[in-house]
Amino acid sequence: MRVAFLGDIVGRSGRQAVVEQVPELRRRLDLDFVVANGENAAGGFGITGKICAELFEAGVDAISGGNHSWDQKEALSFIEREPRLLRPLNYPQGTPGRGAAVFEARRGRKVLLINVMGRLFMDPLDDPFAAVAREMARWRLGATVDFVLVDVHAEATSEKMAMAHVLDGRVSLVVGTHTHVPTADSQVLPGGTGYQTDAGMCGDYDSVIGVQKQTSIERFVRKLPTERMQPAEGPATVCGVFVETDDRTGLARSVEPIRLGGRLKPTLPDLALAAE
Repeated sequence: MRVAFLGDIVGRSGRQAVVEQVPELRRRLDLDFVVANGENAAGGFGITGKICAELFEAGVDAISGGNHSWDQKEALSFIEREPRLLRPLNYPQGTPGRGAAVFEARRGRKVLLINVMGRLFMDPLDDPFAAVAREMARWRLGATVDFVLVDVHAEATSEKMAMAHVLDGRVSLVVGTHTHVPTADSQVLPGGTGYQTDAGMCGDYDSVIGVQKQTSIERFVRKLPTERMQPAEGPATVCGVFVETDDRTGLARSVEPIRLGGRLKPTLPDLALAAE
């Protein structure tokens, strides 16, 4: 299978770039499934039903969340009606929505998406390792599902890396979100799980992690309250991760970064460049 995961979508600029680029990415990479993290899609804070519909129409198959999942109050009810929108699995029992779901990809393949949030320097939610272990006890890669993707929404690189090594050999891809900066460590781990510490954001990189830079500078330099932070609205870079798996085992054959548009140096998997 060929799957693309796109990092945190930030504001209108990020949304527009994803909507424009996903159809072409699906064609050039012959993708079976596309996931995007949408927790900053609505002006940098949360997501709405209208935005979900725009992303689904463009070719995104499922949307994961994070610590901003509830910033738009409508999400509390909308998430119950939209099975393609997830929030972190390790929220306390009774929280609206779901943190894991199985989706049907192209050619009838089954994709398990798990969304979990870290605890280091984040809200003190339930243990993410235990939550993922309980969910994975229900499934077997290469048998009951064809692909397993785990979005670890976390601040600490060490926590993301530890999760990947715990799951190595049992899932197809572990990818980090939340820090909005693409890391240079895309790799296949010894057990066959694809990994990248952070997919980066889909947003304007002439910013401070997607926020208009002057507001952030004022907060750091003057230590005074400022106006509400607003997303930067310049040309966005679409950042993410591409993984190709073995159809028999569901484990990764290759993992490569995706960067298109905006300020960052573009890169696509070799197979897309060869098709040009």
